[in-house]
Amino acid sequence: MIKPYYAVIFTSIRTPGDKGYGLMSKQMEELAKKESGYLGFESATGELGISVSYWENLESITRWKSNLKHLAAQEIGKKEWYEWYKIRICLVEREYEFTATK
Repeated sequence: MIKPYYAVIFTSIRTPGDKGYGLMSKQMEELAKKESGYLGFESATGELGISVSYWENLESITRWKSNLKHLAAQEIGKKEWYEWYKIRICLVEREYEFTATK
């Protein structure tokens, strides 16, 4: 990834049941990929859901936040899918990783 870059960390606690969440989540990921400045996405689910999207700059994040389809999904999320959520926007200045050899 281009460095430095930004990470939008979305942590949440879901309401019971799917209620269309799975489909909308896939649609939002595909829509985000088309946004200028989008770099990638990672997600893990369990009792606490964690989704991280990566962006070139703050302007890209602002554009994504104000995308009309994304705004509509956010409103449904508040009414149907989430008991709680928090969003953090962080500047990533360094990264490293490990991959086990086989």
